Amino acid sequence: MDWYSLFKFLHVVAAVLWVGGGFALMLLAVRADRAGDTDGMLQVMRSVGELGNRLFMPASLVTLLLGLVMCWFWVGFTDLWIVLGLAGYAMAFLIGTLVFKPTADRMAAIIARDGVTPAALDQGRRILKVARFDYAMMLIIVADMVLKPTASDLPILSAMAVVFAAGLWAAFDGLHPSTVVAA
Repeated sequence: MDWYSLFKFLHVVAAVLWVGGGFALMLLAVRADRAGDTDGMLQVMRSVGELGNRLFMPASLVTLLLGLVMCWFWVGFTDLWIVLGLAGYAMAFLIGTLVFKPTADRMAAIIARDGVTPAALDQGRRILKVARFDYAMMLIIVADMVLKPTASDLPILSAMAVVFAAGLWAAFDGLHPSTVVAA
């Protein structure tokens, strides 16, 4: 086995832990929320909070670092699929840093101060709404890494754009005022 194959294997393992683990938790939270299971939803949200800094952030950083090493030594940084992958990673990182973490912190503070209230649950639902877009981005990143589109691959790029738009729509429920949760 060569070094590139080893780095690629580790890159994929880290990505599976990051993307797959988060997706499984998101599905559990959505299921609990739809069933009206407040305790179940709070347990999942606690798990997300606990695993965020212990698993998801390190796994995402390992994924990035191994990808950068592979680009630096073997692939380069000029291919469209590399640029799209890095842009997708940057977007996922920003969502985690600017939305998930502060919203989870607000939810935890509300619960510590007032207990489980509708305001606390609204914060959890806000995370779930944004997670819809985040996981649309993850799907695009995974497709990008596997399919490696070039500028001439219009059907693939168009499908990615549709998934991006669908993720935005799903996150904001078509921007209906009655379904958008305030920050």
